[in-house]
Parts: sequence; structure tokens; C-alpha cells
Amino acid sequence: MITRLLLAAALLVTQPNPTRVLFIGNSLTYANDLPAMVCGLARSAGKQAVCESVAKPDYGLEEHWNEREARQAIARGWDVVVLQQGPSALPESRRLLISYTRRFDAQIKKAGARTALYMVWPSRTRRGDFPGVSQSYSAAAKDVKGLLLPAGDAWRAAWAADAALPLWGADGFHPSPAGTYLAALVIYEQIFSAPPPAGPVPAGVQPVADVLRRVARETVAALAPR
Repeated sequence: MITRLLLAAALLVTQPNPTRVLFIGNSLTYANDLPAMVCGLARSAGKQAVCESVAKPDYGLEEHWNEREARQAIARGWDVVVLQQGPSALPESRRLLISYTRRFDAQIKKAGARTALYMVWPSRTRRGDFPGVSQSYSAAAKDVKGLLLPAGDAWRAAWAADAALPLWGADGFHPSPAGTYLAALVIYEQIFSAPPPAGPVPAGVQPVADVLRRVARETVAALAPR
């Protein structure tokens, strides 16, 4: 009995606290369950992680701010809070992204967490907006000294490596499983400061998984130091 108690006490001492990550966004976050994919990568790498989300269709940060559910979730305490809205390449969308990132950042810092910006991508019909999307999310992250999660940049880099990669889903905007997997790899590497593990890989993505992992590593490596 004493041995078991000592063993349990030792496990409590040596078990690291999990990294807690809250995602706030819309269908680009909940498509293919991006938060669960990020946590799955962490567990595969032997890391403790908790990933939750407040994500609703067609929501931007302004809607999340006004509805309050996201702010209430932030107050529960996290290590990283990931913010995401639409592509935000247009000037007004960029202004809203930066403005509401500032508002959320104050709440996030008050809760003892760090703000991260999940850079998404434009639709297939607005493919020329990729540079604007990158500039908007980079500006929002820089403005609050937050962590940039450049999934959109990784998508462009992936197509430079293989133009046939199926990153968009059937509607030409939401991600396919491969597109979500690439985003998850980038987010994992930025948050956990470690190369992504070899698995788990979503069904059907295995043939291109090595390319996506390489692109994720190169995209993150090209960023300025965290």
C-alpha cells in the first residue's frame, strides 16, 4: 500500500501540466476538427495537451466579441488562445481583424495566456488574395506581439512543391483533410516549438504526408524568431 502511494505521488510530481489551447474561430477551424488534430499530434509526440474551441459558422472576431461566449471561455485559463476569422484580405476586413485581435489580446493576457493568429487562406475563386491574407494576419499578430500560425503561407508553399495537392475541399474554400492536416502541422510546430511527429495522419492523406510535413517545417523555419 505504501509503495503504491509513493508511486502515485511520484507520478503526480513528474507528470507535466498539459498545454491548454483554446481555438476561437469559424468553420475553417471546426472543419475536419482542427483542434482535435492538433491535440492528436501532441499526444503522438508524447506531450500532454488540451484543445477546445468556440467556433461558429460565418463568425468573425467581432461576432465572437459581441456574443461573449468566447470571452467567458478565455477566462477559464489557457496557455495559448488561437484567433481566426475569414481571409481578411480586404482593407475593412483587415481593420476589423486587427481591432478585435487587440480587444481579445487584452482579455487573453489578463487570463495569463498568449495570443496566436491562425492565418487561413482565400477561396479558390479569389486565389490572388493569398498575399493580402498573409499581410493581414501577420499585421494582427505583430500588433499584439502574438504568435503567428502561418497555415495560409504553408498552403502556398505546398502548391509550389506540388501544384496537384488537394488542399481545398469540394466547395473550393473549406479545407480538405489534407488542408487541415497541413494547418495542424504548422500550428503544432509553432505552439510546441518542435517538429511535428510522423502521425497520426488523416485517412487518405498518407501519400502526401511527407511533403506536407516538410512544407510545414520549412514555413515555420522561415519565420522570424518567436
